[in-house]
Amino acid sequence: MSYKNLLVQLDDRKSCEGRVAAAIVLAQAHSAHLTGLYVAADPVLPGSLRAEVPHEFLLMLREQQAATMDAAKQGFDRMVRRAGLSADCRTTHASSSLIAETVARHARYTDLVVLGQPEADARGEHETSGAEDVVMAAGRPALIVPYIGARKTIGRRPMVAWDGGREAARAVNDAMPFLEQADAVSIIAVNPKKGDHGQEPGADIALHLARHGIKVEAQQLEVRDMSVADAILSRLADQDIDLLVMGAYGHSRVREWIMGGTTRQIFAHMTVPVLMSR
Repeated sequence: MSYKNLLVQLDDRKSCEGRVAAAIVLAQAHSAHLTGLYVAADPVLPGSLRAEVPHEFLLMLREQQAATMDAAKQGFDRMVRRAGLSADCRTTHASSSLIAETVARHARYTDLVVLGQPEADARGEHETSGAEDVVMAAGRPALIVPYIGARKTIGRRPMVAWDGGREAARAVNDAMPFLEQADAVSIIAVNPKKGDHGQEPGADIALHLARHGIKVEAQQLEVRDMSVADAILSRLADQDIDLLVMGAYGHSRVREWIMGGTTRQIFAHMTVPVLMSR
């Protein structure tokens, strides 16, 4: 089992190059085709102002946008050409409120979409980049790459955050191309409730993976002085983990996805790529 058709979102952020580099590493590992997608946000002008804005100004905005899109495409093309990959690059337009929906629509025709971690602004608060919306809407697994970049290998030492839920089960299944190639897989159940996990939390999913020939170890962790997300992030560093696999939890409210506290904390503080499924 492997990923054969990958999509990576391109944008203007400094972290984009590291995200593309991670997507290239993954494409090389699976002999996959890689598509770069740049969705440009159309300028939004109130109807009352549009007629007053000089045509030359709108033309300048379009030219700047075209130049930015072309630069992103050229940068992507250079990187995949050096890597010798089968690849293509797409550019399209959408209103700012529909960018995530556009990316999600393109992602549905791939095995995995590679996105960037929301970055912190000058106040240290994490922006809403749309990555959360893509995760929730795509119907495909997403690999979220930290804005600091990723290691040269991804998925040699993965950890699965397991809670026995539907989303976690979906994430494990979607991550099988990683898990089957891993040197060893860790299953971690934080503050598990035995009624939800069976008599030995994590044992059932560990047995399932073992039957696929995967070397796996199940762990239970009881924490009372920190959040579940902090406990998971701490274990990532302690065990030299290079990929976290977890389900994404949330619900919709007037076109806005409100993600669960653990999911949002991981988004904000991840230090390794995170494969999320919904």
